[in-house]
Amino acid sequence: MFEAEAVLAGLNDYPILQSLAAIGLLALLATAANWLTKHVLLRLVRRALSLKLHPEANNLFNSMIARLANVVPAIIIYQGVLAVPNLPDEAQTVIRNVAAAFMILTVILAMAEGLSLVNALYSRRPGARLRPIKGYIQVGKIVLYAAAAILVIATLLDRSPLLLISGLGAMAAVLLLVFKDTILSLVASVQLTSNDMIRVGDWIEMPQLNANGDVIDLALHTVKVQNFDKTITTIPTWRLINESFVNWRGMQESGGRRIMRSLLLDQTNIRFLEAEEVEALRRFVLLDHYLDTKAREISEWNASLLRAGRDQVNTRRQTNVGTFRAYMQAYLKAHPGIARDKTLMVRQRDPTPEGLPLEVYCFANTVVWEEYEGIQSDIFDHFLAILPEFDLRLFQAPTGRDMRGMVASIQAGT
Repeated sequence: MFEAEAVLAGLNDYPILQSLAAIGLLALLATAANWLTKHVLLRLVRRALSLKLHPEANNLFNSMIARLANVVPAIIIYQGVLAVPNLPDEAQTVIRNVAAAFMILTVILAMAEGLSLVNALYSRRPGARLRPIKGYIQVGKIVLYAAAAILVIATLLDRSPLLLISGLGAMAAVLLLVFKDTILSLVASVQLTSNDMIRVGDWIEMPQLNANGDVIDLALHTVKVQNFDKTITTIPTWRLINESFVNWRGMQESGGRRIMRSLLLDQTNIRFLEAEEVEALRRFVLLDHYLDTKAREISEWNASLLRAGRDQVNTRRQTNVGTFRAYMQAYLKAHPGIARDKTLMVRQRDPTPEGLPLEVYCFANTVVWEEYEGIQSDIFDHFLAILPEFDLRLFQAPTGRDMRGMVASIQAGT
């Protein structure tokens, strides 16, 4: 510092140049200190701590330390500006206030990164899903940011923070009334982004607002959704927090889309299969394993009943609907468009007045809409066409053609 004063002493005849040279030297010193802190001291700190963290926590830790390192050049400027000659007191005060505000903001941001680090480390614990602390971390961040705002403004204005707090108390009712929508939208935006509930490009569905399409814009007050018919739905941001919506991002990231559709079978066609009918169904390669396994199981069951002297009415037989259900299951497992690493089943639901539902529950191995619909349609085209081979048919309500045929047959009989 004394060498710098000696150099500046030769510029006494030029006070402006003297001040500029001192400011330049101070800026150079702050830049050098910042570089040394980030590239030398921080590396020594990391090596000394030798923490073994997972990538997310390691990035948060590095970010927190890097933010703290920014305090060093701010301290140098805060103290060094007093040594700048010929600098007005007002300018010194402004520079020192800005440097102090920067230090406060930097420390607060580093503390916020520390809270995120605590959450990242806690989330790796086995019981973290049962008792998450993310909500408490977010409340802590809000408190930190509120304190930072008050302290920074008070520092820049060179006033006591207590004056700002008392003034905010008097203005709170007016601010809440005037900026109600903005405050709601701001809080909603923070919650949406911090919880990663929605991103630009996500496919969301919100039937109560006629929204079903891709998010194209996320703003403070509104979220724009381009529906699949190319219309635009504008949703107030706060409604995404207050009301439910479906985000299809999870489906798209999983690589498969669910197929869940039922065939409603006419229950009057459900019956036992005769032995020759079972043999005839062996034409279907997909049924080989099922028919062999089922025949062995039923044979052992019936043999035990007969040995016990039970009536033959208690014996078991194969049914056309059960065999068709097994065929559907085997067909889905063999289909190249169905994901084999996800849930796959064909189940029978409760009988209804409209027929017996056989529900297909599986996942296509694509999330592309056109390909998904093609796979689903091909599968059910086949199931509908193959039904007569099992002496089954779909339930269908009587149509005008059925009524005319019935009337014609009655008239012909008379």
